[in-house]
Amino acid sequence: MAGKTATERASPSEPKLRRSLGLTLSVLYGLGVTIGAGIYVLIAPAVARAGAHAPLSFLLAALVMVPSAAAFAELSSRMPRSAGEATYVRAGLRSDMLARLVGLLVVGIAVISAATVSRGSAGYISVFLDIPSAAIVTTVVVLLGALTAWGIRESVTFAGAMTIVEAGGLVLIIAIGAAYHTPELFERLPEAWHGLADAKVMSGIFGAVLLAFFAFTGFEGLANLAEEVKDPAKTLPRAIFLTLVIVTVLYMMVVWVALIAVPHTELASSDAPLSLVYERVTGAPPGVITAIAIAATINGIVVFMVMGSRVIYGMASQGLLPDWLGAVNGRTHTPVLATAIVVVLVLALALAFPIEKLAEASSRVTLVVFAFVNAALVKLKLDRVPAPEGCVTIPIWVPAAGFAVSLGLLAIEFYASGGG
Repeated sequence: MAGKTATERASPSEPKLRRSLGLTLSVLYGLGVTIGAGIYVLIAPAVARAGAHAPLSFLLAALVMVPSAAAFAELSSRMPRSAGEATYVRAGLRSDMLARLVGLLVVGIAVISAATVSRGSAGYISVFLDIPSAAIVTTVVVLLGALTAWGIRESVTFAGAMTIVEAGGLVLIIAIGAAYHTPELFERLPEAWHGLADAKVMSGIFGAVLLAFFAFTGFEGLANLAEEVKDPAKTLPRAIFLTLVIVTVLYMMVVWVALIAVPHTELASSDAPLSLVYERVTGAPPGVITAIAIAATINGIVVFMVMGSRVIYGMASQGLLPDWLGAVNGRTHTPVLATAIVVVLVLALALAFPIEKLAEASSRVTLVVFAFVNAALVKLKLDRVPAPEGCVTIPIWVPAAGFAVSLGLLAIEFYASGGG
């Protein structure tokens, strides 16, 4: 029948995605895709801009994320479908073209991010294994692609285990910092807000907010697991906000401990700031933190591959991409073909393209996607489209603020990078 999506045309006997994720695994997935490897390297440039005020920059970045997180919470509750961003834009802005564009942008973000992280993973792994980088990248991407195709519960359980390891690395830094510097952690707190009346200080803080913001992106990937989550209307909003709160607390504590343990001028110039903190405080080689960084990067590859493949599947199931891209394997209950496409694209980018510049572009694209998603929710509310019973809802000014903040940060980042 004309006009129906692939999902609507499918017979009841065709395999579907399996709802097997509860709140715990959903939060672990959210933490994994948000923490990724970013915080392990972002502390240095953030401290370079904000100095002792860097924890405030991370707090402000978290607050900036709140309106968009709330918008994703309501939309994922209203429309628990894979390819969440494309679904929301299609429903709110009533444009298949914009929905297709936003969906493909999200796939691009996932693929570029996975490729970038796979290159980083190879760098860490080469510390322990004297193997060419290309061989490491190929092996890691193919093996993790196979894991992603195996099953969503297996993929997210693995990612959850890696998330515990990478979050454990942050907790380890906090713990050793507290053990060796307990009095200073409290005595020097006034330094974090001293001099806020100084325009130069505020300029540094807001400059670091732009960096810290990107350490918080990723939670929105939860929306793309909507068809594999139990009771998504309740589970997804809770998982989104729990992810944001946990990450904020971890980031602020880690940054403050790092500032106390190492002079901020030295910390700002380090290529491996947390390894430096660990080595300086304990006097031990940073092998433990290096191993944790490997876990963090491997985890990032898995969660971005899952996200990319689910967006392709979701778009195909809604008629925004060819039907055959939405095929679900009857044995694994995963979109194997969509996963294979993501794996090939990730491998090609990781081996052949200047990933650093592409990764910078993906950050800007994320803000564009956030703007579209917030605009879609504003339009739904202006059109008075009723929310399903039991759905999480927010006032219209929240997504309006999210839209304005996304475009504002995009403009600031553009001019700060020399575009203006």
